[in-house]
Amino acid sequence: KKMNIKITGSGSYIPTEVVSNVDFAKHVFLNDDGTPFPHPNDVVAEKFLEITGIQERRYVTDDLNTSDIATIAARKAIADAGIDPETLDYIIFAHNFGNVKKGAIQTDILPSLATRVKFDLRIKNPKCVAYDMLFGCPGWVEGVIQAQAFIKAGMAKKCLVIGAETLSRVVDLHDRDSMIYSDGAGATIIEATEDEGGILAHETATFTYDEAYYLFFGNSFNKDHDPDVRYIKMHGRKIYEFALSQVPKAMASCLEKSGIDISEVKKVLIHQANEKMDEAIIQRFYKQYKQTPPEGIMPMSIHKLGNSSVATVPTLYDSLVKGRIENQELHKGDVIIFASVGAGMNINAIVYRM
Repeated sequence: KKMNIKITGSGSYIPTEVVSNVDFAKHVFLNDDGTPFPHPNDVVAEKFLEITGIQERRYVTDDLNTSDIATIAARKAIADAGIDPETLDYIIFAHNFGNVKKGAIQTDILPSLATRVKFDLRIKNPKCVAYDMLFGCPGWVEGVIQAQAFIKAGMAKKCLVIGAETLSRVVDLHDRDSMIYSDGAGATIIEATEDEGGILAHETATFTYDEAYYLFFGNSFNKDHDPDVRYIKMHGRKIYEFALSQVPKAMASCLEKSGIDISEVKKVLIHQANEKMDEAIIQRFYKQYKQTPPEGIMPMSIHKLGNSSVATVPTLYDSLVKGRIENQELHKGDVIIFASVGAGMNINAIVYRM
């Protein structure tokens, strides 16, 4: 019998602290050279909403770290899949900044976050291998691609793939881009099954020649801040143009490999980075087939959840399958595309049948 590789369970943790655009009213936004930003904050917030679609975002409470929220999401995914955690062969944990304690300036990845999750889940089995994946925002999608490879190679039957991040701990409050970022965790169980469907094709690429430093760790725009403390920074315009030119191509290449016709695609779950960018990517993807995107093809979570990096795609998937997104649903047999772009610069996609 043909073995298919499927997501058999999912879980997520949506942090409890709601931060609206209005909450940024007291921030002192500066230009990158430290000079005052010329527009008042209400204008900044209005323009920000227009471009990104973000109305609010979620932050973790002070007592929680990235590995904690990952464990919560992992527990839910394990329960959802109905498996014994002792039977897991791999725990693949995608993040970018490790555990950054509230108020700390150092990241903590000793031991790795995957190790901490395995410890928190109280898994005894030493043959359950736990490791971290640093791949920018596309980390969770890449973790799923790796899990699939392990299963295909006969090295695994069940893998736990997690994407979790607490970007609220690494943002520069003087940078308007800080309004984009949020926290969250999503987890999935990937396993070999005789069920129909599963992963049909995947595509991954790393662009570094010109693009390596589009996202980077840099100084605060506030020149009075300690220059040795750094924050997440990006060249937003460059990322936008790069994503628009490369992501639709990768999605089309992935779809071609899968042998699935564009008309069969029911949903595209794309990294929630910026609403305008995602809409432009979808438009361009369909344009390659001389079509316009069908109504409701792209479920969105960014309006209320912001951009939680590696967590956006798995939390979006979990919300969708659990029926938590208004006017959106998935059915058995539906074909979906996962796609992501982020630091590296990395791009990936998966064509998947429910």
